Amino acid sequence: MIVKKMHDMGVKSEHAYLAAFASIGLTVVAWATSLKVEPGVNVDRADRWGLFVGEWAPTFFGLGLALSHYEQHDGTLTDSGVHVREV
Repeated sequence: MIVKKMHDMGVKSEHAYLAAFASIGLTVVAWATSLKVEPGVNVDRADRWGLFVGEWAPTFFGLGLALSHYEQHDGTLTDSGVHVREV
């Protein structure tokens, strides 16, 4: 139901995968920024920021898989240009 609504809104599996990879990079940036901006606070706070953002990636990957599965059944999955020879 949610995946169909997202698909109808124009969200594609590629968008979810890009968001997942971006959140991985954002995790490192959030951790490093928290270390430098708040020098009086120990590493624990920086770790919490990194983990908070880092938990987004599996969610986006899951949404990407769900959207990809929906696109396969809907027939709207884009062709990647890689063709497997069927035997």
